[in-house]
Amino acid sequence: MAAEPIVNGLETELAGELEILQVDVYTPSGRELSKIYNNIGTPTFIFFDPNGDEVWRSFGSIDPDKVRESLP
Repeated sequence: MAAEPIVNGLETELAGELEILQVDVYTPSGRELSKIYNNIGTPTFIFFDPNGDEVWRSFGSIDPDKVRESLP
């Protein structure tokens, strides 16, 4: 919840350059995605490149500068 303003701000600022998907890990599909991506805690932020490859992940907090730097 604490990261929500940061995530919402990035989504607005980087519209068209970045797509943010939020997954509820307490739903059946969210639990399945957690297994697939080896999620060990919440919140977890995973950044993928345009090819779908994981670039980095962060647990607990997100650094907006790192997100901006990771964009192609």
